[in-house]
Amino acid sequence: MNVPSRLPLSLRFFVGAASLLSLPAIAAEAQTSSASVSTVATVPGMPPVIDPSNLYSEATAGKLNVIVTGDLPRVYVPNLQSNDVYVIDPMTMKVVDRFRVGVNPQHVVPSWDLRTLWVANNAENRTDGSLTPVDPKTGKPGRAIPVDDPYNMYFSPDGKSAIVVAEALKRLDFRDPQTMQLQYSLPTPQCGGINHADFSIDGRYAIFTCEFQGGLVKIDLVERKVLGYIRLSKGGMPQDIRISPDGKLFYVADMMADGVFVVDGAAFKEIDFINTGKGTHGLYPSRDGRKLYVTNRGSNKIHGPPGGKGSVSVVDFATHKVDVTWPVPGGGSPDMGNVSADGKVLWLSGRYDDVVYAFDTTSGEVTKIKVGKEPHGLAVWPQPGRYSLGHTGNMR
Repeated sequence: MNVPSRLPLSLRFFVGAASLLSLPAIAAEAQTSSASVSTVATVPGMPPVIDPSNLYSEATAGKLNVIVTGDLPRVYVPNLQSNDVYVIDPMTMKVVDRFRVGVNPQHVVPSWDLRTLWVANNAENRTDGSLTPVDPKTGKPGRAIPVDDPYNMYFSPDGKSAIVVAEALKRLDFRDPQTMQLQYSLPTPQCGGINHADFSIDGRYAIFTCEFQGGLVKIDLVERKVLGYIRLSKGGMPQDIRISPDGKLFYVADMMADGVFVVDGAAFKEIDFINTGKGTHGLYPSRDGRKLYVTNRGSNKIHGPPGGKGSVSVVDFATHKVDVTWPVPGGGSPDMGNVSADGKVLWLSGRYDDVVYAFDTTSGEVTKIKVGKEPHGLAVWPQPGRYSLGHTGNMR
C-alpha cells in the first residue's frame, strides 16, 4: 500500500506494514495518539512521542512502517579490515551476498526516512572517507559519496540533517540527508574520539560519547552549540549510549570500566554504575522496551585477541540489575549489532573473531556465522519503527 503524499507527514508515520488501515482509521488513530503525547513538546518536525513512559513503543515487534514493505530481510555486516559488506539471510543463517565498499567500513546506518542503508567508510588515517548507499529492497550498493571521516552517522530528530560523526576531526558535520552536502559543522574540541550518541525524548539535545577522553559531550540541537562536557568517574573508554524508555536517563557502555554508567540527561550528571562484563561495548533495548542487552567484548584492548571472555548481559531498565549474562561458548568478542524485528534474536558482530553471533533472546543460545575480517557495526533490516536516528538502527 502506498501512503498518499497529500496525507500530512505526522499522519503517515502511523501507517504500519502489518495492518493496512483505511484513511479514516489512520486519522482516528492519530487523534487518539496525539491526545496521549501532549506531555512531551517535541522540536518542530519531529514525530510525536506516542507513549511518554516508553519512547520505544513504536519500535516494538510487528510495528513495521509501510515504507519498508518489500525490503529484503537481511543482516548487513561491515568488515573493517577487508573493506567489504557481507549480507546474511536471517532465515537460513547463511551469507548470501558480499560487496566491496570504501576503506574501513565501520557501521551500516539506516536513514531517517528508512529508504537507504548507509555504509560509513571512515578511512582511518586517510582522507578518502565515503558513504556507500545500499538499497534495502535489492540489497545492492550504489555509488559512494566522498565524506570526511564518517566514523558513524546519526540523523536529527526532525530528519532535516544527517549528522556525520567525524571522530578523528573532533567534529560533527551536519549534512543534507539525501545528497550529503555539508550544511554546517560543530566542533567538539574537548571530546576526543567522539563516536556514539542518543537523543533526548523531545529532540532538543543529544549526548555523544568521548572515547579517548573518558567522558561525554551534550549538544543543543536547536541552538546548534555545545552545552557542556563531563568526565565519568572511573571511565576510561565510553562506547555506545542509549536512553531509558522514559527519556530521563542515559546508559553509557565503558570498555575500560567493564560496565554501564547511568547519567541523568537533564542534569548531565552521573548517578549510577552497573557492572556487566569485560570490555563493555554495545547497548540494545529489547523490543518491549523493558530490558537492555549489553555486549561485553571480552577485552579492554582496542585490538584484542580472539576467543576472549565475551558475553552479553541482560539489564533490567527498571531495577538497573543484571538479570542474566550469556557467555559466548568457546570465547568471543560481541561488539555492535541490533535485535531482530520480532525481538527473538540479538545479532552481533564478533569483532576479534571474524564471525557474527545470533543470540536467542530467550535462552541465550548462540549461533556463529563466518564473515570478513574484523566485523563491526552490523545492521539488521527491516526494523520496526517510524523513523531511524541512525547508528545501527536507533529506531523510534
